[in-house]
Amino acid sequence: MAAQADTYTALVNQPLGKRIATALGLPQPAVLRRYQPGQALVEGSVLVLGEGHAADEAAAILLDWGVDVRRQPAPADRFGAVVACYDDAGTPADLSATTLRLGSVQRQLGRGARVITVFRDPAATADPAARAARRGVEGMTRSLAHEMRRGATANGLVLGQDTALSSAGATGALRFLLSAKSAFVSGQFLPVTAEAGALPADWEKPLAGKVAVVTGAARGIGAAIAETLHRDGATVVGVDVPAAGQALAGVVNRLSGTALQLDITAADAGQRILAHCAERHGRLDIVVHNAGITRDKKLANMDAARWDSVIAVNIESQLAMNRAFLGAAGRGTVAAPLRIASLASTSGIAGNGGQTNYAASKAGVMGMVSATAAEMAASGGTINAVAPGFIETEMTARIPVATREIGRRLNSLQQGGQPVDVAEAIAFLVSDAAGGTSGQTLRVCGQGLMGA
Repeated sequence: MAAQADTYTALVNQPLGKRIATALGLPQPAVLRRYQPGQALVEGSVLVLGEGHAADEAAAILLDWGVDVRRQPAPADRFGAVVACYDDAGTPADLSATTLRLGSVQRQLGRGARVITVFRDPAATADPAARAARRGVEGMTRSLAHEMRRGATANGLVLGQDTALSSAGATGALRFLLSAKSAFVSGQFLPVTAEAGALPADWEKPLAGKVAVVTGAARGIGAAIAETLHRDGATVVGVDVPAAGQALAGVVNRLSGTALQLDITAADAGQRILAHCAERHGRLDIVVHNAGITRDKKLANMDAARWDSVIAVNIESQLAMNRAFLGAAGRGTVAAPLRIASLASTSGIAGNGGQTNYAASKAGVMGMVSATAAEMAASGGTINAVAPGFIETEMTARIPVATREIGRRLNSLQQGGQPVDVAEAIAFLVSDAAGGTSGQTLRVCGQGLMGA
């Protein structure tokens, strides 16, 4: 997919533009390091901080990946990442040593560096001091993400009370957050609450042998998701409305996949997808609910057609299709474990003027995901959501210039994301390496200032 232009970011990363921006005190967003096949996991050494068991596990995992690991920093070191482990924190006073060491090396971080804090789920303990410590790591991480520069990010990996960092799901999450695939994820937390999942034989092809359905695949974020799943080894079934048939065919033909022209609000949509997958591919492993519409109006001017159509496409269709998929699970076509990912939105978290219908539908997606996780757990399946912030698409390119520029800059990375940023998060969440994460919503928003 061709990226939408952000002329300002390109300008301030040239010598003259940088001087002008510096003189005028203007934002200077960095060009983000995004994933390319064959690239190094991180650029430079990785510093592992902490005295608990997770720090030893992190060092062993990184060494197994061929990463240069340091446990003690030297003044001349330049780090591509820091993994700061707080799994042994029992009281807020326990945060001090590791946090201050983290602060002391912040100026030694390279361009596009990653900081990952590792700590246990605050809700998993009833002890007031322990929960205070864990929530303290959350607050520190969010604040640190605001302080990162040159395209660097800070995120948290949240372990269940009995989940080891060396478990497949936690190891997979660590690799995703370290990698360039998480370029537009910052100030976020990725919970791993179960020792489930499996690591791929080939990290370049983590979806090898999988069959993945992507709705709304004809253009934009949907096309980027289809392309990314194919890159990672999946066979893609692209689904879109008949009116988008030509564009859909163009996408799936490039990917050697198959196309299904379908109105996802049809009562038999789920069954038709199942039948297509059974006939053409013999199985279904992954479903990505990407299709969605907007019909924006302030509530005082909202009519039933606008409200009902958005609810029908954006959430009711997903509920109905999921019932069909889960009903067929274990009967041959639908593989176990089934992986489902849905597109939510930061509008569903923070709200947005003129989008009461859209925000209701996207908040509904997050509710559906959290409730469905328990139903899927018995078969090892997972369901998660991704909530994009400002993403450079054909739709955002039509926003008036001034409004578009404000939307782009209102995040810690001071730029809009690309469709591939959403696609990378989806591709991770539907992989077996994310098998320990379910019922969660991951924001891909550059730590947008809108929402929690």
